[in-house]
Formats: sequence, structure tokens, C-alpha cells
Amino acid sequence: MKKVLVLLLIALLALAGYVAAGPFLAIRGIRAALERRDVAALDEYVDFAAVRASLRAQIEDAIARHAGPDAQADPFAAFGLKLASTAAGSLADAVATPAGIAAVLEGRSVLRRLGGGGSRDARAGVGHERWLDDLHYRYESPSRFTATVRNADGEPVVFVFGRDGLRWTLVDVRLPPGLLDGRSR
Repeated sequence: MKKVLVLLLIALLALAGYVAAGPFLAIRGIRAALERRDVAALDEYVDFAAVRASLRAQIEDAIARHAGPDAQADPFAAFGLKLASTAAGSLADAVATPAGIAAVLEGRSVLRRLGGGGSRDARAGVGHERWLDDLHYRYESPSRFTATVRNADGEPVVFVFGRDGLRWTLVDVRLPPGLLDGRSR
């Protein structure tokens, strides 16, 4: 009976260790997929639908805040907001692809380039291996893990991993407010 309890305890500890190591294994899998430029492998570690929805919401929120509270009252401004919202959706769709996520993870300034602002991203020439080494990790809950890195402007970009069963995937990319509000250069 004692042997069964000991084996059960060892199995539970091993399972807990595996779950705790899950985000780090996912980051390692993303690194490997980027090194091999393997889109199918990257798809295994990134929930593109969740990332796309999150990016769309962030961009639309930034547009609405930039327009101000009076924009909804003016019909022309409301129409402009609707057009901007559609453009935000297209931008989120462009970034939330295997190539777009790979570019963000490699430190390339995708949003700035898509917006026509050029790139002064100092990390543009840095390999993703070194850039991903600057991550700061934190568990937010047993099912949520964040990895934060500073972009070239010193603003945090937060990669959020979520757990579904034993599997961890990238579910959100929290962009720096300065990038979305146009404060970054």
C-alpha cells in the first residue's frame, strides 16, 4: 500500500512539474520553429484566432481613445471610426499570421512598418535567439503565464500563454500603448 502511495505521489509531482514547465517548453518550441522557419510547428504553439481577436480589440480601443468621446456624436467621425475599425481588423489579421507572429517574436516592428512609419527598431537586425533571451517570466495564475520583453523604445511587449489541459499556447500579445497611440517613433 505504501508503494502505491509513493508511486502516486511521484506521478503527481511529475505531472505538476510538467505543467509548470509547460510555458517554457512552449517558448522553446516557438524558438525552434522560428529557427527552422517551420510555420506548421509555430501553429502548434500559437492560438492565432485568440491572438487575432486580442490584437483587433487593442487596435480598435486605441483608435476610439484617439478619436475621443465626441467622435460617436458626429456622423462623419462615426463613419471614420467605422472605417478605421475595419482597417484595424485588417491590421490584426496581417499580424496574427504565422509570419506576423514570427516577426513580432523576432523583434521586428511589424505594426510600424505596416503603418508606413518605417522602422527604427534596433532589434531588426538581431537574431530571434538573442531577443527571446531578454524575456522576463511570470505566472499570473496556474493557467496563465506571461513573458515580457522591452521593444527598441523601451516599452513592454507582453506575450501571454494560456493552458488548456496540459498544453500551453500563446493566446495574447499585449502591445505597448505608445505603439498603438502613436507615441512611439
